[in-house]
Amino acid sequence: MPAAPVRRRRTGLFFVLPFAVVFALFMVWPIVQGIWMSFTDQSLSLKDTEFVGFDNYAEAFGDPDVWSSLGNTVFFTVISVVPLVLLALCMALLVHTGLAGQWVWRLAFFAPYLLPVSVVTMIWQWLYQPDLGMFNQALDKVGIAPVGWLSDEAFAMWSMAALTVWWTIGFNFLLYLAALQSVPDTLYEAAALDGAGAWRRLFSITLPQLSRTTVLVVMLQVLASLKVFDQIYIMTKGGPNGSTRPILEYIYDVGFTGYRLGYASAISYLFFAIIVIVSIAQLRFMPRKEG
Repeated sequence: MPAAPVRRRRTGLFFVLPFAVVFALFMVWPIVQGIWMSFTDQSLSLKDTEFVGFDNYAEAFGDPDVWSSLGNTVFFTVISVVPLVLLALCMALLVHTGLAGQWVWRLAFFAPYLLPVSVVTMIWQWLYQPDLGMFNQALDKVGIAPVGWLSDEAFAMWSMAALTVWWTIGFNFLLYLAALQSVPDTLYEAAALDGAGAWRRLFSITLPQLSRTTVLVVMLQVLASLKVFDQIYIMTKGGPNGSTRPILEYIYDVGFTGYRLGYASAISYLFFAIIVIVSIAQLRFMPRKEG
């Protein structure tokens, strides 16, 4: 083998080595350690650890709290992903059509995404206040009784979904806006010459050209919603009566409140398997080519 390619290969390994070491220490080793922990009864309150095999996984399958929290997670994913995709598309279309004061609209749509979760929850806690909150004040003016946005099981999860949509929709809006700006103008010009109206151009040109972006947005939002934790933990801590507790919060409660690290690890890896299956299903069954 010539000396030059060998030197280049060694040089490349030299540059990759620092990243590989960091990746192994902070990604590979924790994953391996977590898998091993899921087969033990490791606890924060006990020094001795015993190998229990698949007992933690068997317990997780029979744990009603696992299924209820997983159901809450799936419900939150459904009611948040749909508006996060459709509203982001509508917002991008409005701005792209040349709406007056575009920079104002772009700033208004994207600015909430830049806020940290602590600020977002503080704002919405005031909005959801039962007596002084803006939403109940508005209901009172039209003669509707106040609503327990965070204390009523019928409204709590919907309230968290509304918060999440307001907070994170700016990212999807930006993706759609960038995709719209990449659609060739010649397609619209040809359609106009053929007499196609605005709605015909929307459904025959714009939406097919955005199909790959829509796939990307849906995939990102499904994964993000399945991993919901911060805003719910800060605002409701899973209440009332566990109606908003997602699976990640239950894992946190089991591991760091109940001190059962081994059992929490088993639940987390079962949930990880579900995420992998969902991701593969999206890649397999959703269209990935532009029309």
